[in-house]
Amino acid sequence: MKLSKLMHVGSVIVGFVGVISFIGSLMGGSDDLVFGITKMDALACTAILILIAIWMQIATVHHMMLERKGEMI
Repeated sequence: MKLSKLMHVGSVIVGFVGVISFIGSLMGGSDDLVFGITKMDALACTAILILIAIWMQIATVHHMMLERKGEMI
């Protein structure tokens, strides 16, 4: 399997985890605890997960362009 395909699958998984975490933090209970941490910390972790997914997609596009040219990393 090519590296770009693995990176794409990884970014999709991280993106889904970020979305699930976001939904969970929005629907958290009234005690301001989500997954055992505060709601603000959960939202910060969600933002970081979404940024990681975006960064991995950009890297995937870059690797696909390199694979098209025949350059392997």
